[in-house]
Amino acid sequence: MSTDSLRRRDRAALAARTLLAVLGGYAFCWGVIALCAAGTFPLGMEFHDGETLGSILALLLYPAAFLWAFAARSIWRVGAVLVGGGALMAAAATLIQSALT
Repeated sequence: MSTDSLRRRDRAALAARTLLAVLGGYAFCWGVIALCAAGTFPLGMEFHDGETLGSILALLLYPAAFLWAFAARSIWRVGAVLVGGGALMAAAATLIQSALT
């Protein structure tokens, strides 16, 4: 195996992790915000207060998710947790909101 192909593979892996860290972390935090906004409204909290609470939590979670994307051994696990978890939380928020109306 040549060093040039090894370098290309390393660059591709770094690019994939960077893309997953930025976009996957965004998707995960978006799901957290949506779930907090939808989940706290039935508990009596105003919608925008729940959204603000979710934003504060997401502000703490995004750097952790970003760093975890580079520290984890399996990029597939990172993708499943960040993108899949964000999609599941957004879907749960949608179900909660549709049940309220």
